[in-house]
Amino acid sequence: MKHFNVIFKPDGKEISIHAGATLIEAASQAGIILNSVCGGKGICQKCVLQLEPRGQRVLACQHVVQNDLTVTIPADSRFFEQKILEHGIDRQIKVHPTVCKRYLKQRLCHGNPKVLEANLNKASSNQVHLISSQAADQLKQLDLHTLSEGLTAICHLDPRLDDLDSQSNTYTVRSFERGDTTGKIFGLTVDVGTTTVVAKLINMADGRCEATQATINPQSQYGDDVVNRIAYAKTGAKLDELNSAITECINGLTVRLCGQACIDAKYIYEMCVVGNTTMNHIFLRLPITQLGRAPYEAFSLDAHDVRADELKVEMNPAGNIHTVENIAGFVGGDTIAVALAVDMDGAEDVTLAVDIGTNGELVLGTKDKLYAVSCAAGPAFEGARIRCGSRAAEGAIEAIVVNNGDIVLDVIGNCAPRSICGSGLIDAVAVLLDLGIIDATGRFIEPGKVQDKLPAAILSRIIEKDGQPAFLLAKNADGRAVYLTQRDIREVQLAKGAIRTGFKILLNRFDLEDSDIKLILLAGAFGNYIRPESALRIGLLPHVPVDRIRFVGNAASSGARMILLSRQCRARARQLARKIEYIEIAHEPEFQAVFADSMVF
Repeated sequence: MKHFNVIFKPDGKEISIHAGATLIEAASQAGIILNSVCGGKGICQKCVLQLEPRGQRVLACQHVVQNDLTVTIPADSRFFEQKILEHGIDRQIKVHPTVCKRYLKQRLCHGNPKVLEANLNKASSNQVHLISSQAADQLKQLDLHTLSEGLTAICHLDPRLDDLDSQSNTYTVRSFERGDTTGKIFGLTVDVGTTTVVAKLINMADGRCEATQATINPQSQYGDDVVNRIAYAKTGAKLDELNSAITECINGLTVRLCGQACIDAKYIYEMCVVGNTTMNHIFLRLPITQLGRAPYEAFSLDAHDVRADELKVEMNPAGNIHTVENIAGFVGGDTIAVALAVDMDGAEDVTLAVDIGTNGELVLGTKDKLYAVSCAAGPAFEGARIRCGSRAAEGAIEAIVVNNGDIVLDVIGNCAPRSICGSGLIDAVAVLLDLGIIDATGRFIEPGKVQDKLPAAILSRIIEKDGQPAFLLAKNADGRAVYLTQRDIREVQLAKGAIRTGFKILLNRFDLEDSDIKLILLAGAFGNYIRPESALRIGLLPHVPVDRIRFVGNAASSGARMILLSRQCRARARQLARKIEYIEIAHEPEFQAVFADSMVF
């Protein structure tokens, strides 16, 4: 089957995809989330793209790729761009970050902190400013008589005194800068995943994302899931190792972000960090050993606001680091950020939000009632524990379809396949099930029993590797092969069984069936790339019509961005933390039976 190149502007992303795929599939493969309210039926007209060079407008969900294409994406066709407009957030969200800058001309600058406070308060009506002791000490070191360019005060809203209903708020001046630097005010969002870390540099003046960077969580060397990391951190020294690893990781990403955007890290004044409870506690250097034993309780469920210099993070030393509330021992602030981003607290119909990663978090319900669970899916969908598995990097098989009696592969980077990532893994298992190569229990069928039912090309791919059956996906000219083994299939079963158990127990709590779910929102970098048909085929998702499944991308990062930019969103996150009820699935009476049933394809 032919493959064609599709270039997306203004992103500058280029991917290779098989003929017959739709542009919305191509966009998804490029990591771009488009609006598709109707679920790809072509009814809502929300996924309009422009074909270059003539600007022909087409629907991404209907236009089939039959040749190389260059397309432009209008801003209103993006899923999350509707929430991040020129003023930062849509009309339903008031942009009001907790940090701001106040500029004072030379004549208003004064060495006496009390006089300077009065001048600040006069210049900013309805706001109260208190100069911190550190800022007062800084004032003494400034020669105000020669400060012809004036002075900029860095003001942080005290979270203990933040009153959304009040016309007046109290700001603490933490530091001063020479001259007018009000145009340089930035923030960071950091989504600390068990396997990956994603950081974004945000312009706090207008809400724009200036740069994005991601990397593997270096804590992986101490264990590929939270259980192993909790076990590792049995002493304070070991916990410090994990803390240093993530702190250095965030600092490294910050350096890259600042280099990409050409700014100085001293102009970063606020950071919003989200992650599961274990990642949250490690970052804050809070005890985590209690998370590894029943009843798996968090040391703290609260949001925290900490000065940057206390956590040794590369940003303005007087800056503030905000970590979002946790829900329970294994459901943290990243789940709250997802729920906020997709408006779970406003859902009229039964909605399921799924963030699939090493730890899968699920939230089910409506605006009236929300429940959450955590599922130990393990790192299989991240490519770990899979013989030829990898993360979504160049050379990884990311999609598989059957065509003309054989399989066709989409490979990241349009190069020779070297591995298989999570989305390709789900496709592969779905294909093996459809072809009858594996049965509902996940067991490979003996080749002799299927040889009359399979095309010769596919039959030749059933091989034996190290004494166990396997399926050959690709073999390169250098002899390097990519294949799936029986053990790989079992790892997929364990991962999907954990996720399925989670949503089944959630449904049982509401006394609902799969069909009662009106909308499924797939979050996370991985969730964006999977084909819903394949996910449904292997039982990873509830059995619903495919048009009820929507991709929402890295919703945790989007929610963190909203919390960074908006005091109202920060308050909503706090309310969500109280509203979402956690279910410890392992303690549910039906857990063992549901899990056993969920292992079956």
